[in-house]
Amino acid sequence: MGSYEHTPVSVSDKRVVVVGGTSGIGEAIALGFGSEGADVIGTSRSEDKVDTTATALEERGVTTTRVTCDVTEAATIERVREAAIEELGGIDVVVVSQGAISRESVLGIDDEDWDRVTDVALDGVRRVTQTFAPAMADGGAIITISSLTARLSMANLPAYSAAKGGVEAFTRAAAKELAPEIRVNAIAPGFVITPQNEATYAEGTDKRDRIDRRTPLGRVAEREEIVGGAVFLASDAASYITGEILTIDGGFATSAL
Repeated sequence: MGSYEHTPVSVSDKRVVVVGGTSGIGEAIALGFGSEGADVIGTSRSEDKVDTTATALEERGVTTTRVTCDVTEAATIERVREAAIEELGGIDVVVVSQGAISRESVLGIDDEDWDRVTDVALDGVRRVTQTFAPAMADGGAIITISSLTARLSMANLPAYSAAKGGVEAFTRAAAKELAPEIRVNAIAPGFVITPQNEATYAEGTDKRDRIDRRTPLGRVAEREEIVGGAVFLASDAASYITGEILTIDGGFATSAL
């Protein structure tokens, strides 16, 4: 047998920006990348959360900086880009994880609520991609965060579902146009416990019971279980993967009876 080599799954020394990286899944990804040896900026609109996340990264020995970002305002995204170039020396990976949600029905949602959700969850992905891609190193990776609602119907989430469907379509379009210099992929998490929704998915609730029964793995995910997929897609081990939607849902979406 001839010699054999493969590229390991590693983000060590990668320079990473996680937009929406100070809470929920985004925070777990930011801290996970930092723990794996990357330099990381976790950013969001909240100064307090940015500071808390930066402190947690620094405690892990990570090079970072404190800078806020509102994805509805292009100038603030540009500020994060310039901070990453100055403090990290460049940008290899961008994770686009910010979110907004409305639980109004199809017939009940108004223009203001629809526009608020899509401006953050869909247009924000476009703005971040347009701002960062020209400044990224060749071989860079952009990872967007989608949702099962892009493909599965769930009541009272029309704006969120439409935005996440758009994120998946935009991810594929960006993968086509930004290749071969930059790879663009998405992660579609299933039901994930975060500090923001832990009461909703608490054991013993009707919703949790229904999710557990349909999910082959029999439970919801911890947010740290999404990190591995992000690390893989950001790593050089995924160098031939672009335009893909990685579903991490315990088998929920493909489970029927």
